[in-house]
Amino acid sequence: EELQKNTSLQEEEIDLLELALKVWAERKFIFKACGYAVFIGLIIAFSIPREYTASAMIAPEMSDNKGTGGLSSLAAMAGLNLNTTSSADAIYPDLYPDIVSSTPFLTGLFNVQVKDLDEEIDTTLYCYLNDYQRMPWWSLITSAPFKALGWVISLFTDEEVSDGTFDPFQLTKEETDILKELSERINVSVDKKTGVTTLSVTMQDARISACLTDTVVRRLQDYITEYRTNKARQDFLFQEKL
Repeated sequence: EELQKNTSLQEEEIDLLELALKVWAERKFIFKACGYAVFIGLIIAFSIPREYTASAMIAPEMSDNKGTGGLSSLAAMAGLNLNTTSSADAIYPDLYPDIVSSTPFLTGLFNVQVKDLDEEIDTTLYCYLNDYQRMPWWSLITSAPFKALGWVISLFTDEEVSDGTFDPFQLTKEETDILKELSERINVSVDKKTGVTTLSVTMQDARISACLTDTVVRRLQDYITEYRTNKARQDFLFQEKL
């Protein structure tokens, strides 16, 4: 048995040695392939436009009942959140991603004025996403047939021209495409344990990314404040009628 083990180990060593020799014999081909891969990778890397991400954290104000304080702490350790059930408010952090990704909220950002870091672009967010986005060169090649097809179709149809007002219930195809791109550039995540909301915006300019992040945070805060204020007004009117 020992002799069999030794011979098997020797065979494995010989196989590895032969493999190493084969690789060394083809070293020129391997070096060429690695060089071509590095060269192509550099071309792709420099062709992709730079993008910048700005993020902000929102800490919600949630009340916790005295009787459920210990239970909430244990639930937080398990990844659950019981604070949302102790409040009568209908808007809680878990709904923030749905609010930000909703069509009325996103279309409300279309007319926000944005300015790039070099102050060469000073326009609305809608025009910036529609006219000033840089794309890799291969995207221009692959999208050329579709643009040509769209141009041919536009010759036989009436072109929809935007007048600067955006109706969330009746968007044109161009507005729908911009809406989709904007929704992909805004990300909202909620920590189930702490309830802290992290909001990030990715744009091709650092200043626009940071300013738009601040705008989205303020719009979200205004949305929540308006809801709670309106709810308080309705409760007040109801009590006044009583």
